[in-house]
Amino acid sequence: MGEGSAGERPIRILLADDHTVMRNGLRLLLEAEEGFEVVAEAGDIKSLLQQARGHPHEVLVLDLNMPGGSSIGAISTLARIAPKTAVVILTMEQDPALMRAAYEAGASGYVLKEEAPTELVEAIRAAVEG
Repeated sequence: MGEGSAGERPIRILLADDHTVMRNGLRLLLEAEEGFEVVAEAGDIKSLLQQARGHPHEVLVLDLNMPGGSSIGAISTLARIAPKTAVVILTMEQDPALMRAAYEAGASGYVLKEEAPTELVEAIRAAVEG
């Protein structure tokens, strides 16, 4: 859980993936990165929305295939709950229609799991920078 350079506040991240092993790996990857802090995790859409309400964060890393509802639909719900949250999709889905739907719903980035970790770190930084 690193501080940013010169004492800046770290980028707070909410992780949402239905696989515990994937979330654990992502947490280790992201918290090893300078200036990143994972503040909460969720394994389904319901807990994602609860965590989003209860944990201030700047970025949501969201798997497209989550139990309990639509991840695409959760992006627009999240926009009402936490309007300043940037959403980075992390998925195995290479379908251009899903990518387009995610961006139309408000996602800031779309990263394939096979391209993580460097692509994910870059997408998170780009999403926060705007």
